[in-house]
Amino acid sequence: MTEDHPRPDPARHGSRSGPADGQGPSAAASASSHGGGEDIRVTRRVAGVDAARGFALLGMTAVHTVDLWNDEAGRATLSGLLFSGKSSALFVTCAGVSLAFVSGGRVPSVGRGMVAVRWSVAARAAAIALIGLLTGLLGPAVDIILVHYGMFFLLAIPLLGVRIRYLLLGSALFALLGPWLVWWSRASLPGVDAYSSPTIADLATDPLAVALDVLLTGYYPALAWMAYLCAGLAVGRMDLRSLRVQVRLVLVGAALACLAWGSSVLALYALGGYEAIGRATPWMSGRSIEEVVAVGPDSQVPTTTLWWLVVPGPHTTTSFALLLGLGTALTVLGLFLLVPRAVTRLLTPLVAMGSMPLTLYTAHVLFLSSDAYEAPFWVQIVCFALFAVLWRRSRGQGPLENVVSSLAHQVRRRVLTRDAAPGLPG
Repeated sequence: MTEDHPRPDPARHGSRSGPADGQGPSAAASASSHGGGEDIRVTRRVAGVDAARGFALLGMTAVHTVDLWNDEAGRATLSGLLFSGKSSALFVTCAGVSLAFVSGGRVPSVGRGMVAVRWSVAARAAAIALIGLLTGLLGPAVDIILVHYGMFFLLAIPLLGVRIRYLLLGSALFALLGPWLVWWSRASLPGVDAYSSPTIADLATDPLAVALDVLLTGYYPALAWMAYLCAGLAVGRMDLRSLRVQVRLVLVGAALACLAWGSSVLALYALGGYEAIGRATPWMSGRSIEEVVAVGPDSQVPTTTLWWLVVPGPHTTTSFALLLGLGTALTVLGLFLLVPRAVTRLLTPLVAMGSMPLTLYTAHVLFLSSDAYEAPFWVQIVCFALFAVLWRRSRGQGPLENVVSSLAHQVRRRVLTRDAAPGLPG
């Protein structure tokens, strides 16, 4: 969730010198933050990713504060259709893009440079997870993603040097096999709760339950949601300045989303899935099933029949839901990368919000845990936008982003400056 572009380092790519784009994100962000020159094309690319992340933050705020389902009409609201599940999928996909940026851009770091990057990502993961464990103590009425986010980063460490084709293959495998592992764990393990936010007290008293929650049984099970992060890593390795790449992201994403949704609808309504779910889950009305299909469940998805695995609803963790979320995320990311520079300036508040998502997301969780949680959605968004714009112009990185990235930089520099690094993951 943190967006960080470290200063270029001679040891970053080991003994190999990559093309300019490999170091571009780091150089551009460092220059723009410290008053030096910048590569306008690379800065625009980073701004597009930040805008997409800001849009995801807007969507996640809407999901937590606006009704997603209209009980009287028996259908999803506009916010439910646009944002439920899709904003968090976009968050994680953008996280993969950011990991690609900090690990070398189009040309991954090698040698000691990659070792240093991997240790810095591990430090970043631990810091984000710790923030999540602490905020969970507040007991907000939302499912905090930060602990799971930290696990996504840890699982991504071995993938940082992998080629694009294998990252895309990994994304497909996580999307296809992950839901079966999640299904089996929820059906076989007694007493699992997919809708709790792990806390530091939980980690101290029952670390195994926390591990199962983060990996398999929780709201954002890592062994399935890694499909988003792998795809984001692959996208971050591409030439995002290329118009052809940007257009392909939009077209492929839209096609993937339509294919996932269409296949699910075919299985549910033409092949008998809807009726089979109704027979196997008699305590749920037809309208309740439709709500799960449209905006996701209020609790765990029942495991009464395998037909539930064709449901495309948000947070059902089916292959159809994952591919629909991924297709939507790629489309949105491609569209923001396509936005002309003149229009990007009009999106300054969104870009500023997207540059400090950890700070604003944590503030959102704190807000929901306070007595003011009933304030309108737009009040939160206006406050976030004003703070983000003013803070970015005066201080640069968001407060929590600065803390996390400083820790990661310290770890990275320490690895790079050591004479030898025996036993480190390379």
